[in-house]
Parts: sequence; structure tokens; C-alpha cells
Amino acid sequence: MQEIALPNNGDKYSARLRRLSRFAWFVLAFTVFVILWGALVRATGSGAGCGNHWPLCNGEILPRSAQFETLVEFGHRLTSGINFLLVLTLSYGVFRNYRRGHPVRKSATLAVIFIIVEALIGAGLVLLNLVAESTSILRGYSTSLHLLNTFFLLASLTITAKWIGVDFGRQARRVNVNGRELAMGWFGVTLMGVSGAITALGDTLFPANSLIEGFSTDFSAGAHIFLRLRLLHPVLAVLVALYLLWFSGKIRSKTSDPILRRLSSGLSHLVLVQLAAGALNVFLLAPIWLQIVHLFLADLLWILLISITAMELEARMETQSAPLAAAVQA
Repeated sequence: MQEIALPNNGDKYSARLRRLSRFAWFVLAFTVFVILWGALVRATGSGAGCGNHWPLCNGEILPRSAQFETLVEFGHRLTSGINFLLVLTLSYGVFRNYRRGHPVRKSATLAVIFIIVEALIGAGLVLLNLVAESTSILRGYSTSLHLLNTFFLLASLTITAKWIGVDFGRQARRVNVNGRELAMGWFGVTLMGVSGAITALGDTLFPANSLIEGFSTDFSAGAHIFLRLRLLHPVLAVLVALYLLWFSGKIRSKTSDPILRRLSSGLSHLVLVQLAAGALNVFLLAPIWLQIVHLFLADLLWILLISITAMELEARMETQSAPLAAAVQA
């Protein structure tokens, strides 16, 4: 977590910003937890556990069914609702403590927008029956859109958490990160994430009993599009990993900032761990627990990349966005 450096606006205001910062990191962590639960819903085929009802579950506020699929799906809806309230609360705290036009207000607003879109996409998947055993091409598009919006949500929450307590301009540092190279990293990770989401969907809908059976099915003439696209993910993963290793190494060679060096070093190590997890996932035929771990590592990798982005943007900000000390209440 980035150390909070604040101007001398009073102990009460400083303490309130520290609490808000801790809450922002908690919201980010809870969001990752909800995302992983959503992956569990998909991997266990529990997306239809509440039928095609939304927001009700099988037409009830509290489901009476004790079936596993119903409990998993309802649990995901419940935690998603809590997550929505947490993001709203975080946004309220940001708006209460910062002037209009402050960058952290913008990132908090984007988080609210993306959490709403996240709920709408989830509702659409249920209402259109694009869950459980559905092999519709529309489900592939929806899954890809869901993954992209999830990444945008994580990005806005990460930037919000990083920027709370930052005194823009006064503590800006030269981070020596090339904007185009950073954008290539975003593009690569999002593309890898989309292909990974399709791969996971294919693993769920068309499980293989052995590696040989899986490869033969993927290359067969009548293979479903989800299986054909599954072949792209390992290739993309290796290419993106090589780029991120080069990119993080270049950052470390050009900056003396200790925080940025730790972030870039963490990015390199996480890329290697993710590659190993991906290979193990293929070898073990994608067990559910490993799919969850693989997604968790992907989310962490994205958060690290966005944290580097936040530092780069911070260094470019002007001094006009200082915290609003007058917001302190007696």
C-alpha cells in the first residue's frame, strides 16, 4: 500500500483520510472476492441456480431450496449486492472529502458506473439464459464484455485507493514510465484476460478426460468455437508474459523510486507464477480450485499494472487538486 503523505490540514482530517484509504483497499479486496465467487458460479454450472429470475431467486427474496447450485448463485448475488453498497459508500466518502474536479472523484465515479454495468451484465446473463450449460455464441460475447467491465471496475477502484491521501503536484515524482509501453501492457493483459475467460468457459462446457482427448477435440473439424478459441490463450499468455517481463525490467532500470521498483518487481514475479499456474491448469485438466487460483493471480497482475499506471498519472497531475481541508466536521 502506498504511504499517505498529507499537507498539514489538521489531525482529524488526516485521520479521516487514512480511514478512507484503508476502506478503499478493503473494497478492492472484497471486489476481488466477489469476482472469484462469480468464477465459482460459472465453473460449477450454478448460474441457473435461481432460475431465470432476477433480482429474485426462483421468484423468492430468500430461496427455500437447499440445492448446491441455488446456494452458490444466491451467495454470489448477495455478496454482489454488498459490493455495490460498498462502492457507493466509498464514492460518498470521496465526494465528502475532496473538491469538485479532484482526480480521485473521477475514479470513484467510474467505479460506481462500472459496478452498475457489472450488475446489468449479470442480470442479462440470467434473464437471457446464458448460464449453466448454454453454448450460445452470445454467451461468449457476454462473457468477454463481463471480463472487460470487471477489469475496468478493478482499475477504477485501484486508482481510487492509490490516490486517496495523495498531495498532487507537491509529492509528484518522475516515474520514467513510457505511456505507449504502458498502454501495450493494458492491451495485452485485457486480451489475455478475454481469451482466458473463453478458455475457462470452454473447459466448463466441454470438459476433457485427458490431455490427448482435449487436444484432439480442439483440433477437430466440428469443434465448437469456444474450443477453437481455447487454443489461442496459451500463445497469447506466453507473448504477453514476455512483454511484461521486459516492461517491468525496463522500469526497474530507469527509476530509483522504491515503491515503483517494488511494484515492477512484484509484476515480474507474478507473471512467472501465473505462467506456472496456467501450465498446471492445462496439465490437470482445469480443476475448479485451480481455475479460481488462476483468475485470482490474473486479477492481482492487473491490479499491479494499474498501480503502476496510477503512479504515472499522479506524476503528471497539476497542483490544483489539493484535498479539501474545509470538509472536516467538528
